[in-house]
Amino acid sequence: MKRLLLIPALLLGSAAFAQNAKYEISPMIGYNFSEGNIGIKDDGHLLGGLELQYNPENSKISPELSVLHSPDADYDNNNGDTSITRLLLNGVYRFDAMDKITPFVKAGAGYEFVSSERTPRNEDGVVLDAGAGLKFAIAPAWSLKAEALYIAKVDNRFNHYADNNLVTMVGLTYAFGGEKPQVAPKEEVVEEVAVVEVVEKDSDGDGVYDSLDKCPNTPADTTVNVQGCPISLDDDHDGVLNENDICPNTPAGEAVNVEGCPLTVNLHINFENDSAAILASSNAKINKYADFLKAHTNYSAKIVGYTDSRGSAAYNKKLSQRRAKAVVAALVERGVDPKQLTAIGMGEANPVATNKTAEGRAQNRRIEAELTRN
Repeated sequence: MKRLLLIPALLLGSAAFAQNAKYEISPMIGYNFSEGNIGIKDDGHLLGGLELQYNPENSKISPELSVLHSPDADYDNNNGDTSITRLLLNGVYRFDAMDKITPFVKAGAGYEFVSSERTPRNEDGVVLDAGAGLKFAIAPAWSLKAEALYIAKVDNRFNHYADNNLVTMVGLTYAFGGEKPQVAPKEEVVEEVAVVEVVEKDSDGDGVYDSLDKCPNTPADTTVNVQGCPISLDDDHDGVLNENDICPNTPAGEAVNVEGCPLTVNLHINFENDSAAILASSNAKINKYADFLKAHTNYSAKIVGYTDSRGSAAYNKKLSQRRAKAVVAALVERGVDPKQLTAIGMGEANPVATNKTAEGRAQNRRIEAELTRN
């Protein structure tokens, strides 16, 4: 908050510095709107300028020397063009700055040089000028400047041909030669703080002080967190902590769900040759899977049967379907709710090994179970 309060102070300081600087130089660019009564087209022309201003101390009026140059002013009726250079000396009255803005008015006289004169209407001569503008502080020494200036050139011999011009210009002002406002350094108050040494206790020896220990009676050698509570471990390294893992012995590298259970598991069930009859050696595997499904009724299992590539594809698909249904029936016999089970035969699709060897074909003859959490 204190830093934010310094911002307007710095901006006001920028305006104050520009006000107090001894010198200002302002490159300008703008447009000259001509009245058109001395042969210059009344559609106007571009001009550039340079303004030099001296700011005396204890005075709001500053002398200013300006050079304004119009490189290409067209005459009427295709009479060619001319450049116009004006040298002006003005007195500038500076109003007090309002926030970052400094208004000013100016008036003075000067001389106009015409490169291609048209006698008697457009010749070199004396000019009078008056104007007003604003400077907007953008940095300690820099301001944006905008002004409008009325310039009139009157020849006594041809008074009815007075040359009236309105000039609008914008530019950038650099102020220098003054003293930048000094910001008094903030006095820092140093408070003395008495240090009282407090001896902390760790009653259960878990490395967390009693004042921070939310589990104060942790058994010795237990791994704890910063609050002194035991950290749940992941014994089977499946990414699911033991306390949330309902399948705690998942093989390493197996894809699991949020409860640590394999998404797809090979049940390793064996059958009679060219048959859907389950061998007795597979009963223990079926019993284990049935116990899991009965304990977790929020899961459904899709039993998928596969064969190797021997025989026709149509026959293999039917054989895999019969084997999948046989496994479903065996699970239902062991108490699994039939609503939890579906069976599908995939035949020789999706082999997990080559069908060119006996070992590979044995791996492809398999029953998989795909778990879905209801």
